[in-house]
Order: sequence, then structure tokens, then C-alpha cells
Amino acid sequence: MPLTVRALVERLGDALRLTVLGSPEGLAREIPTSDASGPGLVLAGYTGRFVHQRVQVLGETEVSYLRSLDEDTRRAHLRTYFSYPIPCVMVTKGQSLPEGMEDEARRAGLAILVSELKTQPFYRIITPFLENEFSPSLSLHGSLADVFGVGLLFTGESGIGKSECVLDLVERGHRLVADDLVLARRKGLDVVIGRGHELQRHFMEIRGVGLIDISAIFGIHSVRQQKRIEVVVDLVVWNQSLQVDRTGLDGETITLLGVEIPKITVPLNPGKNITVISEVIAMNHLLRYTGVDAAHSFNERLKSTMIKRTADVSKYLLDDDE
Repeated sequence: MPLTVRALVERLGDALRLTVLGSPEGLAREIPTSDASGPGLVLAGYTGRFVHQRVQVLGETEVSYLRSLDEDTRRAHLRTYFSYPIPCVMVTKGQSLPEGMEDEARRAGLAILVSELKTQPFYRIITPFLENEFSPSLSLHGSLADVFGVGLLFTGESGIGKSECVLDLVERGHRLVADDLVLARRKGLDVVIGRGHELQRHFMEIRGVGLIDISAIFGIHSVRQQKRIEVVVDLVVWNQSLQVDRTGLDGETITLLGVEIPKITVPLNPGKNITVISEVIAMNHLLRYTGVDAAHSFNERLKSTMIKRTADVSKYLLDDDE
């Protein structure tokens, strides 16, 4: 759904302490980008590099400049400014509008939102809100759990046991984030955050049992609202032709929303303790953050031994020739 000025007021009105002025029709305008910035030189009449798609923010400097102009010049500049399809104008520090500004806004069908906050606190609230609204997102079929602080996203075909695995992890003290449907959203350049749907959050379907409320059964400490997706654990049915990584040297990755995330394929067969394996995956991921890579260390140890033995054989052959 597109973000409108009305939706912005409804969701941030209390946090930003907003008062709506100007034209009520302007509340229906769409906000097309995640940027909010000052108008720059357009208030002085120069429109050469004016980015009108952004939410326009007027601080004390912009408002005092408008007040310094005579009424005819101020109205002329404002008329030029408001002629662009800008989403809305936001005024910080609860400043009263310069004379004629609200009239020109009504004439242009533009809403003016006055915030009681100072400019810097205002930006600290609205900037992450807009970035979150416009960040890339997708829906994933899987179960997301927080295991030792690591976000494990379990994927696999329907009925393979993703929910049962996460349920066992919760019973062992770990936390559920979302089951069956995971809503993923990118934060910044390399972070993907997963959460559950508002209606489905922290409910889990167990075949043969039905829907269960995890927080009600295991306590509020057994769930969390969202978690960074750090490792994808793909559960597959084992067969003899299945090719899986045996050493960990050739690690797989999967791309989610443009971010490369480690992927581990776990074949399932009778007797395999997938819960313990999941805990080991999380702990091994934490170790790699500290610089400990078991597969790499073991490989270096083998190469060192092979080099040493090759050197010993070469020395023996040279001594024998002599």
C-alpha cells in the first residue's frame, strides 16, 4: 500500500506532536520516497536542482528567511514552491507560519504539518520510519528462531518438520520469532530482519495437534518480535544421490533482498537430532565471528602436515642418493 500523508499523521502524529494546517485535501497525497529534507534555494526562487518528491522540512532558518521577505515576494516564492507536486511540508519547533503561507498551501491543495519537536529530534524519528516503510521486503515460507542470539531461518518443503524443530528449540530455552510465514525486510545494505505477521505472530501449527500459542505455553521469554536472519538452514530429505558439504570449506549462500546470507543444507534421516545440530550451527556461526573457523583450521593443519612430510621424504631421498 502506498504511504499517504494521512497515514503518516495517523502513525507518527503523537510521536512528532503534529498539528495539521493547510489544505485537508493534501492529506491524500502520496509520499513516493524515503527522503525528508529542507527545500534549499527553492524558497529564494531557484528551482534548478529542487527534488520535489521528498517530504519537505522547514526548520527555524527557513521560516525566519520567509519572514524576512516582504509579503509580495514571499507569496511569489511560496507559490512557485507549492506549484510542484511535493508530498507535504513539515515545520519543526512548533513555529507559527509566516503570513500568507497557509493561504498559499490551501490554494495549492497542500497539507502543512507543524511538529512541536526541534529539528534534530524530529529527524531522528521520521528518518528511520521512512526508511523502514520504503525498504525492500518479501514473504518467506519457513520458521525463524533465535538460537543463542543467532537468527536461524528454517526452510524446506511443507511437512518436513520445520515447526517441530523450532518447537523443540523453544522447549530447550530458545525463542520463536515466526512460524510458517516470515516477513523479511532489508535494513541498510546488509541486514535482513524477519518477523511474523501481526495476526499469526507466535502461533504455531503442529500437525495432529493444531494451533498452539507459544507465549502462553512456554512464557513470554520464549518469543521475540523480530530478529536478524543470519543463517538459512534448509531441511531436505536424505537420499544417496544428495550432494552436501562434508567439510564446511565450500560454504553455500543464498541471496535475500540483495544480501548474501550463509546457507546450510541439512539432510534428514531417521534418528538425526536436528535440534542439537541447529544449536551447533548457531554456536559455530558465533565462533566464526570471533575468528575461529574449524574447517579452515583443520585444512591448514592438513596442508602443514603434508608439506612437512613431503619435505622429510625429499630429505630422505637426497640422503639416500648421497
